[in-house]
Amino acid sequence: MRTFDLFESLEFSERNAHAKSLHSNEEGRALRYAFLPEQRIEPHEAPHSPVHIIILQGRGMFAGADGVERECSPGMMVAFDAGESHTVRALDEKLVYVAIYNENPASHQYESEHRQMLEAQPQDHSHSQEDVRSIQ
Repeated sequence: MRTFDLFESLEFSERNAHAKSLHSNEEGRALRYAFLPEQRIEPHEAPHSPVHIIILQGRGMFAGADGVERECSPGMMVAFDAGESHTVRALDEKLVYVAIYNENPASHQYESEHRQMLEAQPQDHSHSQEDVRSIQ
């Protein structure tokens, strides 16, 4: 058994939403995302895994394939199907959530494609298109 403090070493970045790997093995992984107010991640997908998100702090707008944004807050869970395009944006406060993936993290192709897609987008912190800085 392993235990994890979901708020330990919590980091925010002025430039980008921040992602930190909490746990990773051959069966999947868990990442913690931390957004400053108004930061966002534009449409992206996890092609080989559903994505299960549990909101820990703050409020955010989450949209799936239908493009309809839904406000979510602490204690709520969001589930996206494998390959489902989705977006995330923090509202007027810090947003922290954990995303759980059922994919083999030994395949870094997804991480590489995801990071390239986000880095290719222009950065504008004022109403911001922000990317995930690091998946460690």
